Amino acid sequence: MISFLKSSRKILGMNARNLQFIRPNNLRRARRLADDKLFSKRVLKKAELPVPNVIAKIKSFEELENFDWGALPDSWVLKPNRGFGGEGILVVYGKKKPARDASRLGRDAGGSLPDTWIKADSSLVTIEDIKTHVQNILDGSFSLAGVPDIAFFEERLKLLKLFKPYSFKGVPDIRIIVYNKVPVMAMLRLPTRESDGKANLQQGAIGVGIDLATGVTTTAVQGKNKVIEYLPGTRLLLSGIRIPYWKDILTLAVRAQEISKLGFLGADVAIDRDRGPVFLELNARPGLSIQLANLDGLLGRLRRVEDLKIKTIEKGVAVGMNLFGGEIEEEIEDISGKKLIGTIEKVKITGKDEKEIEAEARIDTGAGISSIDKELAKKLGFEEAVKYWEDFHLDRTLSNEEIKTLSANETWKRLEQHSDIIGVAKTYSSHGATYRIEIKLNLALSDIPIVSKIAIANRTGLKYPLLIGRRDLKNFLINPAQEK
Repeated sequence: MISFLKSSRKILGMNARNLQFIRPNNLRRARRLADDKLFSKRVLKKAELPVPNVIAKIKSFEELENFDWGALPDSWVLKPNRGFGGEGILVVYGKKKPARDASRLGRDAGGSLPDTWIKADSSLVTIEDIKTHVQNILDGSFSLAGVPDIAFFEERLKLLKLFKPYSFKGVPDIRIIVYNKVPVMAMLRLPTRESDGKANLQQGAIGVGIDLATGVTTTAVQGKNKVIEYLPGTRLLLSGIRIPYWKDILTLAVRAQEISKLGFLGADVAIDRDRGPVFLELNARPGLSIQLANLDGLLGRLRRVEDLKIKTIEKGVAVGMNLFGGEIEEEIEDISGKKLIGTIEKVKITGKDEKEIEAEARIDTGAGISSIDKELAKKLGFEEAVKYWEDFHLDRTLSNEEIKTLSANETWKRLEQHSDIIGVAKTYSSHGATYRIEIKLNLALSDIPIVSKIAIANRTGLKYPLLIGRRDLKNFLINPAQEK
């Protein structure tokens, strides 16, 4: 943690110089385009870049009074046209059924039930609530300069299945910094309960750095400088998420810079379940917390590309992927104190009588315990233990009823009578259940020793005779893009 704090101070100390480096490259006309969300949408759409559809706009208090609330769909996003930092955005996820509103909200003057929508925190929002929010937008409460603004309703994008376990209510987005037609830094922003379902780090969302070469997530931060390894409240690793459409997303970001003429651009892209990558907005003054998520300063990266002659978008994307991919693995290991490994690794196994065998293993954080094929276990000196297990006719998939009978008969006690068997593991899956014996093995994964209580399994037909599960991976971070 001390090394991270030093890194944070170094990065944050660069901010003033970064701003001096950035501001001259964003001309006033280009900044106006980025600051006007509706205008930037029109420009991007005209250039055939995908953007969320606008449902409706409210430009004045007169339009607000005459607005047709029945025209709104069940879910939508309300935004200020010139808002910044995620302020003033209201997201609703569904419409409350009238029958359920009656007891809580009562009927209006005409006897009909008012329209009511549901927010991320499950609280209700009525037409009157929305009117008040729109009035604040029109008054300029959320605009950059505090001047009168426009409110608009936008379609709510559909959550990609990949992100469902990691995102609270809202849709994650990807922030890409582009300079001189080169993507130089990126992060995934995950909505949380604290951020009310919005992908905004200042409001409590999570930022996860992304390796530019592979599109795989690396280090995660929440708040100002808190490095986190898992999604809060879960055992889901935030490193190792492979972002779909990665090269397409980088290409879109560089294309947006070309269109907007912003010399320094923060491009925000989301991935819709049906449409794929979709542009959310352009930023002329993107926040610099992206540096913390990547454990690197922007200034050095900007200087590496400022004098390059980039002729095409494809070339710019290739340069960014080559220059800024795979450079932060050592820093991740320094910060976390854990070794970064891939999903397939060679493991040295020491069996009985110091017999050593090297085998390829599948690294699987979804599995609780490690397992070894019975034939490999025999070669390591556990022939008698395997034979003893097979004599119970347990070398197969069992039904749940069979497992209950074995447990009721305390079969595990009889299995543990063998001197090499130190435990019995019962596992359940959609295919049935297994009753496996466990032995003690010494493993060496990436030169780090592990004393494993490992289950013997019939892995015939599987590509790898060894599987390393979560129980033996406490000292490692997993990068799915890294294979040995």
